[in-house]
Amino acid sequence: MTCASCARRVEKAILAVPGVTAAAVNPATDRARVSLGPNGRSAAVAEAVREAGYQPVESKVDLGIHGMTCASCVSRVEKALHQVPGVTAASVNLATERASVRYLGGSDDIVARLKEAVAKTGYAADEITEDHRAHEGHVHAEENTSALARSVWIAALLTLPVFVLEMGSHLVPAFHDWVMTTLGHQRNLQIQFALTTLVLFGPGWRFFRAGVPALLRLAPEMNSLVVVGTSAAYLYSLVATFAPGVLPVGTANVYYEAAAVIVTLILVGRYLEARAKGRTSDAIKHLIGLQPKTARVLRDGGAAEIPIEQVVTGDRVQVRPGEKIAVDGEVIDGSSYVDESMITGEPVPVQKALGATVVGGTINKTGSFTFRATKIGADTVLAQIIRMVEQAQGAKLPIQTLVDEITGWFVPAVIAVAALTFVVWSIFGPDPALTFALVNAVAVLIIACPCAMGLATPTSIMVGTGRAAELGILFRRGEALQSLKNVSVVAFDKTGTLTMGRPELTDFVVTDGFSDDEVLRLVASVEARSEHPIADAIVAAAKNRGLALEEPASFEATPGFGVAAVVAGRAISVGADRHMQQLGISTAAFATVAERLATEGKSPLYAAIDGKLAAIIAVADPIKPTTRDAIASLHALGLRVAMVSGDNRRTAEAIARRVGIDIVHAEILPDGKVAVLNDMRAAGQRVAFVGDGINDAPALAAADVGIAVGSGTDIAIESADVVLMSGDLRGIANAIAISQATIRNIRQNLFWAFAYNIVLIPVAAGVLFPLNGMLLSPVFAAGAMALSSVFVVGNALRLRSFQAPASKEVAA
Repeated sequence: MTCASCARRVEKAILAVPGVTAAAVNPATDRARVSLGPNGRSAAVAEAVREAGYQPVESKVDLGIHGMTCASCVSRVEKALHQVPGVTAASVNLATERASVRYLGGSDDIVARLKEAVAKTGYAADEITEDHRAHEGHVHAEENTSALARSVWIAALLTLPVFVLEMGSHLVPAFHDWVMTTLGHQRNLQIQFALTTLVLFGPGWRFFRAGVPALLRLAPEMNSLVVVGTSAAYLYSLVATFAPGVLPVGTANVYYEAAAVIVTLILVGRYLEARAKGRTSDAIKHLIGLQPKTARVLRDGGAAEIPIEQVVTGDRVQVRPGEKIAVDGEVIDGSSYVDESMITGEPVPVQKALGATVVGGTINKTGSFTFRATKIGADTVLAQIIRMVEQAQGAKLPIQTLVDEITGWFVPAVIAVAALTFVVWSIFGPDPALTFALVNAVAVLIIACPCAMGLATPTSIMVGTGRAAELGILFRRGEALQSLKNVSVVAFDKTGTLTMGRPELTDFVVTDGFSDDEVLRLVASVEARSEHPIADAIVAAAKNRGLALEEPASFEATPGFGVAAVVAGRAISVGADRHMQQLGISTAAFATVAERLATEGKSPLYAAIDGKLAAIIAVADPIKPTTRDAIASLHALGLRVAMVSGDNRRTAEAIARRVGIDIVHAEILPDGKVAVLNDMRAAGQRVAFVGDGINDAPALAAADVGIAVGSGTDIAIESADVVLMSGDLRGIANAIAISQATIRNIRQNLFWAFAYNIVLIPVAAGVLFPLNGMLLSPVFAAGAMALSSVFVVGNALRLRSFQAPASKEVAA
């Protein structure tokens, strides 16, 4: 906002939002104070401000959420966060146990209000700050896994005697007789009661602690199903043990073993799930492990080994052979080769000498050097990568929307089905009807598993984005995982993306009677006085050959024609064919070479010495070595490839022919790239645009998916959805392939999660009993439920072995 009229416009736009009861905009402080009614939504206020032509200031906070076990938990927490005033967006991830919240303004107490909202739903939240972002979640996950392991062992040791006493008596008549003569019927039941009570209210207390409050809030979730099912079996058995006369004749049976085994099996499932979930974040753990703990810093005339946290910008840091580089910096002394594969995915070490940039976490190979620290802490490239991967892993894909809608009513629906099952079996079931009703209702409660639904999407995202990071592909937005799969056209910027981005001398042919090196030395001596990029390429080529240049005399430049000067007493002229014609020098001797250069899209220059034609010269921006292979890989995926270039059409089409590009948009100004992309999208194409991330920001933002080609050290490219850490364009095909593999994996998980419930809930309710007498024991239901979550996470872990299809050595 710049004036009072801006403030009035914003205020008017906010007041027009349904649910807004009052609004006051202050242009001096650039703030709006908004009061919302019961139906008011902060997100609608933010959108109204945008539509008025202004940008609402939004902040972001990440929360760790403790106690979630299934998709219903996620839905409940997300809903509570959305209801906090000021929150415009909230996304909760079961696999990472995190919530990402965007809110308006910079309210000081927003975190406290968010924590309070989460607490009211029965869960706990804490803010994830930069100080503990990298390891806190992993430490918590490891502690949770250890606690589950202890609970499993205790539950198993207590459950085993119950199972043996009850099931052994049913299966082995001799064992039944032994129990009756040594323990007696009542003592047997009392022992089972005591051990089962210890199981339920010892290791199984975690289900009651979370499930009962959820039931009291009329917001049941997975723990609630376990509580209702095991409590029903336990309480029924309790009555059968201590007051059997209350029950109808023939129905005083006990189900202690069912309650105990159900708790034990679900704990086993949770333990296996926790272990598997821990493996989904292996990529992040690996990145965190790359951070060195100490640095050798030169201070006060000596070298000292200090903790990495004490390094400050400007420190001089020594690196010896085999050591990890502590932080980002610039080499000021010495040279070496550095393994940067953890950043770029490229296996070949990179030479580092004076002035080169180095990245924290990379490994020095042979030599030693000293560098000046330029970025530390959260500003380093490695810290940025970790943040990007974490953000992508915490994203919620569009495919998750359906799951969220279903899980919102799933658990209440399961409880309703269980109640209906109990009623139907009580009325229509065979004798003892009450026993059948109880067993089948408990089986329905236990078999239903929203855990698998909640884990289906986020676990695949975690593993897929982690594997991509190992290949040098960073998904800045998790949503790009789904969008990239659907692209039909990949459009490339030319300069710096398909090409090296700097002109080089590509052709230099001399006529008879002239020496190649001598002509180049003389021509470069003249061009050294020119500021044209072509001149820089010629001078660089001469210096690379070790040729000594001389200071030219009487230098003269004719715009549009060429340059002329005297070097070592010889008259040198360099320019286009029209310049040679102006000087009366024929270029016919190079007619064949000139025709070849034209077909390659190169514009030839000519050099004359003392009035005689001496050489034909071509300078071009060379195509990257991997460009052809990259485009072939995209064609193999069934995609079309386009090039958007500012070059003249002949040059652009010549390059397109050489590398196999299908569509050419030439002579496009930088601000015209967006229009080209919009035209493609209007024609029904889904377009991914690939650029170098610097001057292509508008096009990267306008495309369905923006892919930035990073340099390994310049990764903070805000406009792109995907960043390739190396300049290897084959990473594009790899990114698309891993997108396809991840979405395919998610669909497999969702199919399993939904099909499992659709098929087994009716079986648990007893629909097959009239046909073949089949009933599903609650014990088997518990085992199947536990395995469903483990299956989903295990299927997601298959993505860790994803092999990149493009012929890139690191992907092998």
